[in-house]
Amino acid sequence: QVQLVESGGGLVQAGGSLRLSCAASGRTFSISRFAMGWFRQAPGKEREFVAAISPSGGSQSYPDSVKGRFFISRDNAKNTVYLQMNSLKPEDTAVYFCAADRVPYRIGVVTTTGSYGNWGQGTQVTVSS
Repeated sequence: QVQLVESGGGLVQAGGSLRLSCAASGRTFSISRFAMGWFRQAPGKEREFVAAISPSGGSQSYPDSVKGRFFISRDNAKNTVYLQMNSLKPEDTAVYFCAADRVPYRIGVVTTTGSYGNWGQGTQVTVSS
């Protein structure tokens, strides 16, 4: 069974940085076939899109709320996706999840939660003011 495991969360002051990792496990699952996404969910709020990257890494997408501060990357050889978060703000506080596109070899990226499956368990990011 495919499993995605997030790590790298923690407590950071506003203006600081964190780097999240999402490692895929499972004998036959290779993330190289899939676009990968990061999402976040704050208490009492819906899960929202944070970043996505195409299977090759050539295309990325971000919402305006994180554009220029967050950067998604991937290392297909390590079966791992990363989210570099800079200039963090208190409103970035949330549980961060990674997930794989349900459709392999999709051209481009998708940003809706329903397009993703194999969700990880999440990692908490807390930004203090």
